[in-house]
Amino acid sequence: MDAPTIKSKFLTTNNELGLVAVGFSGGQCKPGVDAAPMALIESGLVEQLRDDLEYAIHYDGQVHAYTELMPAADPDHRGMKNPRAVSAVTEQLSKQVYAHAKEGRFVLTLGGDHSIAIGTISGTAKAIRERLGPGREMAVIWVDAHADINTPETSESGNIHGMPVAFLTGLAREKAGEPFGWIGEDQRVSVKKLVYIGLRDVDRGEKKILREHGIKAFSMHDVDRHGIGKVMDMALGWIGRDTPIHLSFDIDALDPMWAPSTGTAVRGGLTLREGDFIAECVHETGSLVALDLVEVNPSLEEQGAAETVRAGVSIVRCALGDTLL
Repeated sequence: MDAPTIKSKFLTTNNELGLVAVGFSGGQCKPGVDAAPMALIESGLVEQLRDDLEYAIHYDGQVHAYTELMPAADPDHRGMKNPRAVSAVTEQLSKQVYAHAKEGRFVLTLGGDHSIAIGTISGTAKAIRERLGPGREMAVIWVDAHADINTPETSESGNIHGMPVAFLTGLAREKAGEPFGWIGEDQRVSVKKLVYIGLRDVDRGEKKILREHGIKAFSMHDVDRHGIGKVMDMALGWIGRDTPIHLSFDIDALDPMWAPSTGTAVRGGLTLREGDFIAECVHETGSLVALDLVEVNPSLEEQGAAETVRAGVSIVRCALGDTLL
């Protein structure tokens, strides 16, 4: 049998994959998530993608900690914690992802906490618009227990890993010279092309934002009612067939039974097979152009770390074309 391929109609290279490893934890308060990329790589992920799935991998061999970008002082701004550090890292990451995406490669980013999506999604969105035309939209499928769409004003914690979608959609904005003032219009995504799957721990302010902007969101209630197959049919139908997709997958979308080693675990989540199925379905569209895997924290559960890493590897493999048969 031939090896799986990306087969995306929006990529110009044949099975070329740009890999960015991001060892950054500054978007939240628990150390250890910065160790996830190395744990995933040491588990054999790169070799599996290269040898089993036959991808030509463009990887600089580094887990980027961006220590040289860290500011000497980083006081709160609009209630956000570590705003200048997160801004510096995500701006640099946006450039790294863009460099791969503009060459027509699939981009895989291993995080790191979910604040890094400010960089990954802005980078792919910019490259897609340049390659396909300024009028072309990119869709984002956000698989997560949390909506991560707080504005600085609605956030109770001030942790920026709960805000990336607000900045990426323009619901939260900053002026030039402010930490996130670097995000341009060509780096944003529309709320109309945003779909959530797996939500079950959504803040009151976020619920209001989702309702007011008509954002398509499938909670675990929807998964229980319809089944994951129907949910994926509805999610992909909402996006449409002629739209590039960036899949941002937070490992805490899975139930802690399958992924216990993560910073904000919430019971009642997706099974590992449901998570794999989401990745398989998005791959089968032929529209997937980028994938983030974030919030694996090997330091939090000594017994569960290896299991969580294995779950992350499984999600990546399925998104990149691995099949059961």
